[in-house]
Amino acid sequence: MNPIDLAYNDQGLIPCIVQDAQTREVLMMAWMNAESVQLTLDQRTTWFYSRSRQQLWHKGETSGNTQKLEELRYDCDQDCLLALVTPAGPACHTGNTTCFYRSF
Repeated sequence: MNPIDLAYNDQGLIPCIVQDAQTREVLMMAWMNAESVQLTLDQRTTWFYSRSRQQLWHKGETSGNTQKLEELRYDCDQDCLLALVTPAGPACHTGNTTCFYRSF
């Protein structure tokens, strides 16, 4: 599968669920574009697209909390990604291991 053949939305983005490859805990969800998908595959570390800043961002670039890519999967409709990673620190900007630390 070529990253450009994924089913991106109208903004050229695709959601990516990030999961710890060892514990299987869901760490975060972020958006990717074709360029960030290719960078992630090439560099084996996660890259995303910031909708608010309208630019690429490398996870952990400022915090040091990088995510080493173990595997990048796509779903049956090719419109959602799953990144299995080995994290180096918390995924959430709040300092929590996962962005999904709150319940209703």
